[in-house]
Amino acid sequence: MKSVYITGTGLFTPEQSISNAELVAAFNTWAENWNQEQAEAIEAGEMTAQALSSVEFIEKASGIKSRYVMDKQGILDPNRMKPFLPERPNDQPSIQAEMAVKAARQALQQADLQGEQIDMVILACSNPQRAYPAVAIEVQQLLGAGGFAYDMNVACSSATFGIQAACNAIQSGQAQRVLMVNPEICSAHLNFCDRDSHFIFGDACTAVILEAEDVAANTQDAFEVFSSKLMTRFSNNIRNNAGFLNRCDETGLDKKDKLFVQEGRKVFKEVCPLVAEMISEQLAANNLKAEDVDRLWLHQANLNMNQLIARRVLGRDATAEEAPVILDRYANTSSAGSIIAFHLHRDDLQAGATGVICSFGAGYSAGCLLVRKLA
Repeated sequence: MKSVYITGTGLFTPEQSISNAELVAAFNTWAENWNQEQAEAIEAGEMTAQALSSVEFIEKASGIKSRYVMDKQGILDPNRMKPFLPERPNDQPSIQAEMAVKAARQALQQADLQGEQIDMVILACSNPQRAYPAVAIEVQQLLGAGGFAYDMNVACSSATFGIQAACNAIQSGQAQRVLMVNPEICSAHLNFCDRDSHFIFGDACTAVILEAEDVAANTQDAFEVFSSKLMTRFSNNIRNNAGFLNRCDETGLDKKDKLFVQEGRKVFKEVCPLVAEMISEQLAANNLKAEDVDRLWLHQANLNMNQLIARRVLGRDATAEEAPVILDRYANTSSAGSIIAFHLHRDDLQAGATGVICSFGAGYSAGCLLVRKLA
């Protein structure tokens, strides 16, 4: 079977960031104002007062310290509590396409490629900004790429599923060079008025170039994707019910389930063992042991989840080098998280080093890729 190499990666990071202290100040002001407005109903027992947030609560629950966002001002406005991202006319690049192109150009430069050499584009993220035309086709046009393009969504696992789709296309002969991008504007589907989740997400975009071994011109620091495993299992514990059918029943508009909602404790309890077992089984299927793994690039959703998964896979606590963490400053960037970790923490590995790129999230969905450094 034809080998597939990751020859380039790119990362777009928004210019603006929000610290936990800033986020807590905005949330607590909103909560205090809401409690004052609903004081009579709260006093009568008809409503429950909003509890305040704190920096200590956020960091203990998640390990997150800050996040990058596309619009800081709107999120920190207690009278708005959401980003302001103006609609663009159809003759201008969409915001996700613009993010994707910026990340893609970094990946192309690393792979020593031009846009026109790409013959397939996959845009994989938790929330494409429109139904159609596919944002991926817009990215294809902006880069001058050929072939074909499409959008796909497997929530936080979109990147690993996208990489597998790219590998399949290359190995079947449908494409030779694939660009896979993950423009995540997670702040736009986050309820900043929910104490249990207002701190979880940040915005970013990653890009990955995958090439067939016989056409890859630059294999310096490249990685071979030599095994993959994908899994889905239906669960309502992470959900977002926003969609075009919402307008068909006005009673549901603006309800909390039209943004990100989750049962966090259930997710932790159910997903951690599932993902750890998946990684261990895939290693065993490739005659690899835990000690053969040089790097775990795990989905950056929650520090406690990552630490537990790594401990179950390795049989001990992972070092910071073995399982790098970026969510402290990026927060959860959905599908982009594990790719950010891979992009930022791979240069120190030697030829022949083996690593795991793993994602997990809503669905449930999980994707696990085994990669090996070439040179």
